[in-house]
Amino acid sequence: MVYFYWIAGVILALAWVSRIVDAALGMPSVADVSRPEWDCNPVSTAGNPRVSIIVPARNEQEIIEQALTALLALDYENYEVIAVNDRSTDSTGEIMERVKKNSHVSQKVRDMGHPDSGNFRVIHHTELPAGWLGKTHAMWSAAKRATGDWLLFTDADVLFKPDSLRRALAYAEAVPADHVVMFPRMIMKRPGEFMMIAFFHTMFMFGHRPWKVADPSTDDHMGVGAFNLVRRSVYESVGTYAALRMEVLDDMKLGKVVKKAGFAQRNVFGGDLISLRWARGARGIVNNLTKNFFAVLSFQWWRTVIAAFGLAFLNFGPFLGVFLAHGWARVPYALALASMFLIYVGMSWRLKIPAYYFLLHPVSTALFIYTLLRSMILTLWNDGIEWRGTTYPLAELRKGMV
Repeated sequence: MVYFYWIAGVILALAWVSRIVDAALGMPSVADVSRPEWDCNPVSTAGNPRVSIIVPARNEQEIIEQALTALLALDYENYEVIAVNDRSTDSTGEIMERVKKNSHVSQKVRDMGHPDSGNFRVIHHTELPAGWLGKTHAMWSAAKRATGDWLLFTDADVLFKPDSLRRALAYAEAVPADHVVMFPRMIMKRPGEFMMIAFFHTMFMFGHRPWKVADPSTDDHMGVGAFNLVRRSVYESVGTYAALRMEVLDDMKLGKVVKKAGFAQRNVFGGDLISLRWARGARGIVNNLTKNFFAVLSFQWWRTVIAAFGLAFLNFGPFLGVFLAHGWARVPYALALASMFLIYVGMSWRLKIPAYYFLLHPVSTALFIYTLLRSMILTLWNDGIEWRGTTYPLAELRKGMV
């Protein structure tokens, strides 16, 4: 038994210590476009390139007006907003039309040869073609009508500050990059939200290495639904969203196909340039992730079970080992816990999550394992997933994976 404690402890210590060291060395290389040096206009051979901002929405009546109003107040002059009402059963479509009616048409935009209806258009979908997810179809159809040199795909619950697009585009043109992902500031109001989002970001450090995305020799890639800015030529060369039509994880998979195609990909911090409230309470986060988790593991039950055991060992192990091991065998578990705590300290600086949520890490671990297994069981039981009122068969989802 003593040897078991030592072996398990060393594995956990190596896992957590290596991750915190890797992150400490790598994260400073990730740019922050909220810094003063990016408070400038983009410079390119074509002047200020045109940007098409695409906003798919289904039943978003609570936030859509605020989100669209913020987008229409951006301080970048050459852009358009295309909002897609994807079969909403609430007043989302009516609110979009009201915002359009009240928005000021940019005469300068029309003078530049884009005469449609100024810088804001609304598309209404009443039906979903077979073989598509609602969101991917909405983004694909909007991109077909876009006039921009760049496409910015965002979600309907994201709030933009006026200088957010200008700063991100200045960075993209200066690097230069073909695909820029900006991490949003999470709006958290309840303890359950702080706890679950802290755990999510901690595990994110294991599954993804943001500091490696810019390295073309690695497979590390990134995509975030809140802010996926991609050159139109690149978007078209990777097959558009038609290639991702049945991808539940459409944002990450866009990043994957862009990186695999050899284009320059970057992710950046943005402070509070963009923000959103992901969910309300721990239960809301569990419900949101239930749709995604089985898809993350390619809809394979055996990978899901292995992942559940892996999460339990990695996250419960350091806490249990400190109490169950004896003497010097406790040292590696203490190192793992110390590294875990340092990740929480880092999050307290970047995400404003108090470091003491580290003490609730075992609770959030249990909830995430529950969510993972719940996602698998519900998807298999229902032979598919239900997403915003639409059911998608599991066979179609598996067939459409990238």
